[in-house]
Amino acid sequence: MVKFICQDYGFECDFKAEEKNNIEAVEKFGKHTLDEHGIEYSKEALMQFIMRKQG
Repeated sequence: MVKFICQDYGFECDFKAEEKNNIEAVEKFGKHTLDEHGIEYSKEALMQFIMRKQG
């Protein structure tokens, strides 16, 4: 299970992207941050976020 929580990245937001695989979580969180916060993260940057959390 892969989980992105907006508050973990400094946003005052209750959004959570919780998916069974990395790709779905990255796409969901990336779309949310762009649409709601105006910040576009590359897929590579989001994958780095996942790697850091697992490490």
